[in-house]
Amino acid sequence: MDSDERVCPVCGQPVETVVRRHKTLGAWVPVWTGGPCHNPGCEASDRAVEAGEDHGGAPAGKSS
Repeated sequence: MDSDERVCPVCGQPVETVVRRHKTLGAWVPVWTGGPCHNPGCEASDRAVEAGEDHGGAPAGKSS
C-alpha cells in the first residue's frame, strides 16, 4: 500500500490523505486527495495557508 501514500510535490514529504466530495450524475461520490503540507520549511506549505488550497494529490512514486 506504499504506492498509495501521498506526497508534497514541492518537498516530497508525506501528506495525509483527505476525502472530498465530487458530484457526478447527481450523486456525491468520495474523492481521495492529498492534504496540505505541514512541513514548516516547505514553500508550498506557506502558499496553501495563504490561498486556502491543498496539494499533494499525486500518489508517491507516480508523477503526473
